[in-house]
Amino acid sequence: EAGVDQMAAASATASRYKDVDQWVEMLYECKPLAEADVKTLCEKAREILVSESNVQPVACPVTCCGDVHGQFHDLMELFKIGGKLPDTNYLFMGDYVDRGHYSVETVSLLVALKVRFPERICILRGNHESRQITQVYGFYDECVRKYGNANVWKMFTDLFDFLPLTALVENKILCLHGGLSPAIDALDHVRDLDRFQEVPHEGPMCDLLWSDPDDRAGWGCSPRGAGYTFGQDISEQFNHNNGLILI
Repeated sequence: EAGVDQMAAASATASRYKDVDQWVEMLYECKPLAEADVKTLCEKAREILVSESNVQPVACPVTCCGDVHGQFHDLMELFKIGGKLPDTNYLFMGDYVDRGHYSVETVSLLVALKVRFPERICILRGNHESRQITQVYGFYDECVRKYGNANVWKMFTDLFDFLPLTALVENKILCLHGGLSPAIDALDHVRDLDRFQEVPHEGPMCDLLWSDPDDRAGWGCSPRGAGYTFGQDISEQFNHNNGLILI
């Protein structure tokens, strides 16, 4: 009986993920999905991401990754070194698009992997996961070039509003794209933010995606024109207040 139940469950899982598995296979070969498939993919991803926290808990072991910026072949190299999902758990800290020439394929693959293995991969929002920035740094133009219109750009930038802002590994390590904010003393302040919007020009949500650590103590003006610079003293105080060992 148990064997039959297991087979039935495996078969149900296979049929449920059939489309997604095909998309992942295509994307591993750097082939962009059809527009209609991107629409379905983004709808599925949205259902998963909407229930994730602004401070998404992540368990060890996990491999943490920085900016990919449309560099598809570097993403492949990363998987070659670290191992493919679901054998390795991953945490990506934003900036999937812009600059590189394969933003479409890169972000499509990472979102498809999130849909296929939601417990094995966490994808955070970077400052480039934004409507405004992607119109300047390449993702918008790439979408129009590859699809003949801006629909796919709109689907993905709408989805970006649902990406978590930070991840907390084993309650001890805070992972985020940018840095700290003078408006945030506690992780509960991050949890209380309304993240389902375009990245604002200022304020705590903006800071989490734009701020940078700095050699100078205290808070400083950021040369980026958004967020702040913050010194070691700020990091140590934040870690102490929140029972963290590392940002």
